[in-house]
Formats: sequence, C-alpha cells, structure tokens
Amino acid sequence: MSEKFAWVLTEGMAGMVTQAVGLAEAVGLPFIQKTVAVQPPWRWLPPRFWPPGVLGTARGDDTLAAPWPDLVISCGRKSIGPAREIRRRSGGRTFIVHVQDPHLPSRAFDAVVVASHDRYAGANVIETKGALHRVTPERLRAAAEEYASALAELPRPLTTVLVGGPNRVYQLTPQVMADFATRLAAFARDNGGTLLVTPSRRTGAENEAVLRETLRESRAIVWDGSGDNPYFGYLAHADQIVATCDSVSMVSEACATGKPVYVYDLPGGSEKFRRFHSLLQNEGITRPFTGVVSEWSYPYFDETAEVGAEIRRRLERRS
Repeated sequence: MSEKFAWVLTEGMAGMVTQAVGLAEAVGLPFIQKTVAVQPPWRWLPPRFWPPGVLGTARGDDTLAAPWPDLVISCGRKSIGPAREIRRRSGGRTFIVHVQDPHLPSRAFDAVVVASHDRYAGANVIETKGALHRVTPERLRAAAEEYASALAELPRPLTTVLVGGPNRVYQLTPQVMADFATRLAAFARDNGGTLLVTPSRRTGAENEAVLRETLRESRAIVWDGSGDNPYFGYLAHADQIVATCDSVSMVSEACATGKPVYVYDLPGGSEKFRRFHSLLQNEGITRPFTGVVSEWSYPYFDETAEVGAEIRRRLERRS
C-alpha cells in the first residue's frame, strides 16, 4: 500500500483535526491535511442539499484537484460535500471515511466512525467508546523522554490536570473555576506531589486567572501558553489525570494513557455527554473527581489503532 496516499479534510477546528489526523496516522498511508472552505450558498446548507458538482476549495495555496487520493478522511459538516464529490470525480475509486455523526445515512460514505453515545447506526458504521485521537504509546514514549529532565525533580505523584472551557452545553464560569481549583488544591495537599496544569484555548483569560490565583499556594505548574504545549509530556509523566467533563476528545486522550482518570463535572451537559461519561464510569475507566484520592486500573485500549487497522483492511479488500 506504499504507493497509495490520503487526504484529511476538516474545517480546521482543533478537535476535528486531532481526530481525523489521528485516524490517518493509524491507517499508515502518506497523507496531506487540507482545510476546506465552502462558498455561499452551500456553506449555509446541510450537505444533503448539495447537488453533484459542488467541490468547494482548500484554504491557502492548497487545492482540491486530481490526482485524486485513494482515501479521504473527513471530519466536520463542511468537509462532507467535498469528500463525496471527490469520490464521484474519481469514478468511485476514492474510499471516503467520515468521522463523527454526519447527519446523513451511512450509505453516503464507505465507512463512518462514530462514538457509541451518538447512537448512529448503519451497515458500514465503526463504533468507538470515545473520540479518535493522536495519543499513542510511541508518542507518549517520545514525550516522556523529551520532558524527563524538566520534570525529574518534581515531588511525586504527578497529577496532570486538563482544563477545558465553556461550550454549547457546559458552563465554566469564574465561580465554577474557583470551586474546581479549590478542590485541586485540597487534592494536592492531601495527596502530595505536584499538579501539572494545561488550560485550553476555551478556558478563557478570566477563568485562567482564577485558576492561577487559587493554586498560588499549591505546588503547581500552570502552562502559560508560551512555547510548545507540554500536553503530551504531562500525559506521559502523569501518575494520575484530572480532566473537566466538557470535551469527549480530552477525556478520551487521557484514558488512552491507561492511567487513573478523574472527571470533574461542570454545570450543564446533554444526553450524549451523559451517555459517554456513564459508559466510561460503568466500565471502570474513569471516576468522578470529588477530591478524594483513590487507585484503580483498567485494561488498556487503543481504539484509534483498531479503527485504523480496520480501514486498512477494507482498503486492501477493495484493491
């Protein structure tokens, strides 16, 4: 399969890119990442209303033009139309895989990869517990080596804290952040060791200021956003992980380490999020973050590698 190649089509949002690129890496074909742009009126309309012939464009100097790839991995609503049109223009040769619920019948694609909490069914659907991602044993080993000297002298255990932010269904206000940070400070005091904290772009300046102030007297390192993100290094060296509940991707990445993962519940939520968190808790993978220290383990699972292997098998069968 070395002569084959793939395209990754997304709208450029970090969560979409991580999932689609993670799957492309797991498939193992050389790939080019393309950020799609769609002109009016198509960008306003659901993909089911797009007529044949509408391809869209790629942002910047990139193009969507032949030679067409053997595989397209798409993620995000605006990437669906271009992916389907590429398959049409390739005479059906391009194998298209969509990640996340496309809100179209699965027969519109060669394969659809969705998390079980989406409750999306079809003959060519590949179901996962959580989100696809780029956390692999190889990447964690490399990050562990890269950050070994920087973290070697810190008191253990090391508790990595992944902080998300408000979204369509969850609230993270300064008041909520103050409660979370107070619980983190108590957790560090009772458990000892060091907190390694990585806020996200969604955390927001006001929330981050509350977080830093509340942890000022604690043994904590809060990434300030400068330089390279220590995310993988913090995951690799963590003895345990605390994550806010607002991101399926973030929690899925934490669980890919095989380490104890505590999930801090935020106000709000939805049925889909509740199904996701209930599944992981019922399977003994995560536990709610209450500030109480506990120890547990669970069987390691690498869903992204499994899905990548399945897509590879389907491409080989088609060949």
